[in-house]
Amino acid sequence: MKKKILVTGGAGFLGSHLCEKLLEKGNEVICLDNYFTGQKANIVHLINNPYFEVVRHDITMPYFIEVDEIYNLACPASPVHYQINPIKTMKTSVMGAINMLGLAKRIKAKVLQASTSEVYGDPEVHPQKESYHGNVNPIGDRACYDEGKRAAETLFTSYQRQNNVSIKILRIFNTYGPRMMPNDGRVVSNFIIQALNNQPITIYGNGTQTRSFSYVDDIVDAMIRMMETEDNLSGPINIGNPEEFRIIDLANTVLKKTESNSEIIFKPLPSDDPMQRKPDITLARELLNWQPTVSLDSGLDRTIHYFRNL
Repeated sequence: MKKKILVTGGAGFLGSHLCEKLLEKGNEVICLDNYFTGQKANIVHLINNPYFEVVRHDITMPYFIEVDEIYNLACPASPVHYQINPIKTMKTSVMGAINMLGLAKRIKAKVLQASTSEVYGDPEVHPQKESYHGNVNPIGDRACYDEGKRAAETLFTSYQRQNNVSIKILRIFNTYGPRMMPNDGRVVSNFIIQALNNQPITIYGNGTQTRSFSYVDDIVDAMIRMMETEDNLSGPINIGNPEEFRIIDLANTVLKKTESNSEIIFKPLPSDDPMQRKPDITLARELLNWQPTVSLDSGLDRTIHYFRNL
């Protein structure tokens, strides 16, 4: 059955891949984006599809439409971008959630929140389970994003309890792949761009901090699986790669794959930068029958190919 689906942040890195996949599945998709970090280039190949529509809109303002499902992805997701305007970042998370939940309540649509591993802050529990409440500095440099996403989760669960809105929450860990912005500031795109240009590869801290890296196709698959679950499954559910990678090892892998002459340089670690990130994905395996299928090796090859051709 063809569904009418709204994707906020649909011209972004993750949103554009989601729009593409939803169209492939035979749905009608409305992509909402204000192009703060989204780009028309990400969705230009979809424009001629008669079931795809693009609307320039900022979700801090109400939006009215009749749809079956809403995926709420709108929010800058890399520190470089969300720290440019921390008030705007917070408003996007909070006001955006209120507006999309209000819409879902009125039209009785399912709504999925793309939350983040950042709700765990610099975790004191490893790996991170959904039951862990996190270790977040509410007044730090990253707080606009961390606390904005935490507040959005609060709003989602409150709308569910008070107004019986059908909600879904996914906590998404580090994601990479084609269509990441070159100036994104995220570690995978940073390393690839620096390596391809034979510039020094910049590691903040000593490189022993860990991250879990998931290829974008796996994350999109999890989001669609989550949306298709029964109303009584609302999450939050961790989505990420349960394998841990040290930043120094990622740098060396990128150097090898790009055959770069770049040297590695070390700089001080930014404040509140987490030392460990690794999801416990037991719930995703059990409830969504999901786990990552694209290896870091294969995903990096595809991502490097994309940046080489930019």
